[in-house]
Amino acid sequence: MPNEVLIIGAGPTGLVLALWLTRQGVSVRIIDKTSEPGTTSRALALQARTLELYRQLDLTDPVIAGGHHVPAVNMWVEGQRAARLPFEDVGAGLTPYPFLHIFPQDQHERLLIERLEQAGIQVERNIELVDFADRPDSILARLRGPDGAEQDCEARYIVGCDGARSRVRNVIGSGFPGGTYRQLFYVADVNATGTAANGELHIDLDEADFLGVFPIDDKGRVRLIGTVRDERADQASDLEFGDVSNRAIQHLKLQVDEVNWFSTYHVHHRVTDHFRKGHAFLVGDAAHIHSPAGGQGMNTGIGDAINLAWKLASVLAGHAPDRLLDSYEAERIGFARRLVATTDRVFSFATAEGRVADLMRTRIAPVLLPLATRFEAVREYMFRTVSQIMVNYHDSPLSRGTAGHIRAGDRLPWIAAGGVDNYAPLKEIGWQVHVYGQAHAELAAWCTTHGVGLHVFAWQPEHEAAGFVRDALYLLRPDTYVALADTTAAPDSLQSYFAAHQITPASSAA
Repeated sequence: MPNEVLIIGAGPTGLVLALWLTRQGVSVRIIDKTSEPGTTSRALALQARTLELYRQLDLTDPVIAGGHHVPAVNMWVEGQRAARLPFEDVGAGLTPYPFLHIFPQDQHERLLIERLEQAGIQVERNIELVDFADRPDSILARLRGPDGAEQDCEARYIVGCDGARSRVRNVIGSGFPGGTYRQLFYVADVNATGTAANGELHIDLDEADFLGVFPIDDKGRVRLIGTVRDERADQASDLEFGDVSNRAIQHLKLQVDEVNWFSTYHVHHRVTDHFRKGHAFLVGDAAHIHSPAGGQGMNTGIGDAINLAWKLASVLAGHAPDRLLDSYEAERIGFARRLVATTDRVFSFATAEGRVADLMRTRIAPVLLPLATRFEAVREYMFRTVSQIMVNYHDSPLSRGTAGHIRAGDRLPWIAAGGVDNYAPLKEIGWQVHVYGQAHAELAAWCTTHGVGLHVFAWQPEHEAAGFVRDALYLLRPDTYVALADTTAAPDSLQSYFAAHQITPASSAA
C-alpha cells in the first residue's frame, strides 16, 4: 500500500499534519480541490504554544522572521484607549515567545508547502474526494481529478482537513451541532495610518458591532474584522468597504490609504460529534469552528494535527496498538468544546445589544479591565489562555501521576536557567525523560536500553519555583506533553507505563 495516510485539504492544518508525519517516516498523499494555495491573509495569529511546537520542524525561526509580533492588546471606548495589556511583560518567564505573533496565512502556507516539497511531497491540486469506504484494515477513496475522471486511492487512514464543509465528515456521518451567528462579519486588509495602526491589537467596545484592528506588520498594514447587524447585513453581496468603514475611521482615528482585500462572511460555532470513526479522522475546521475572538482557530487545528501525527506514526510503525488513536478524540474534543463555549461568551459580550449591554461595554468594562489587569495573576491567566500554553490533557487515558505542581497531561513548564533551556531537547520528536537534579544509574541504564532520551538538568531555584520536584522523573510524549510524573524516578514506573499502553518507544525499535 503506497499511501499510509491520505490527507484531504492543504490548508495550514493539513500541511502541518503532512510535515509531522513525513518527518516520522510515514508515507502521505495530500490533495486539495483548489487550483492554488490561498492568496489572501485570512488567518493571522500564531500563538506561543504553536511557536513552541514548531521548533520540532525548525519552523519557528522563519515564522518569526517573516511575521510581526504583537506586544499588546488595547481596549477603546468613545474614541479613547481605555486599557492596555502588554503581552511581553505578562508572558516573560512562561514561554520563549511571550507575544502574539502575526504571520498571514498565505505566507504560512507557502512556507509549509516549501518544507513539504523539500521532503519530496507535492500537494496534488484540482483533486477532490468523492467518497470513501472504510475496510477492516484500510480505506478505499474515490477521487475526482481536474478532467472529471475518477480514480481509486487506498490508504491505511484518511484525515479530513477539509474545512467547515468537510466531505470526510459527511461521509462518516458525524453531526456538527452548534449554530450560526446572526451577525454578518466583514474582513478588510488595508494600509492605514493613525494611533490604531501602531503594530498593536486594538478592540473597540463602543457599539454592538464588534470591531478589531489586527496589525499585519509594523508599517501600517492592518486587518479590520467587524460585524454588521442592520439592514446592510441583508445585502452582503453588494457591500463594499465604504459601507462599513466609518466606525473604524471615526472611533479609532484610522486614516485608510488603500484597501487590499475586502470580504464578508457568516461565522458558525460548532463541534462535531466524533473526531474519529474507524480509519477516518477529522482535524481543524472539519471538527470545530467558532468566532475569531482570540485568534484561536488555526492554532487549535495545528494542535489537533500534531496530537494525531505522533499517534498515527506510532501505530503505523507497529510501536503501539490501534487503540492509541482513540486518545486523539479523548484529548482534543473536550478542549474544542471549551474553546467554542469561551469564544462564544466573549463574542456575545462584545456584540450584545441593549442599554445594559452598552453600559457594560462602555462604562463598566473600561473601569474593571484596567483594575483587574493590575493583578499579575489575572494578566498571567489571560496570557496563558490566549497563548494556549494552558492546554492540558489531565483526563487523558495516557496521563499518569503527579510530581510537585506538575500533573501528567500538562505542557512541560519552560525554564531557561543556568544558561540551559529545558526546551532544547524537545526539538526531537520522540519519547524522552527529564530529571531536574540527579538521575539514578538504574534510570539511566533503562533509558539507554530502551532508546529513550534522558536529559538531566542541574537543579536550580527556578525549577522549584516552576513546580518541579528535585530528582523526580518526567516522561514526555513525542508532542512534548507530560505523560508520566513520578517522584520515585524508578525505572519500574516507566516499564509499567509503556506496558500498560502496549507502547514501544519509537526510538528504540528497529
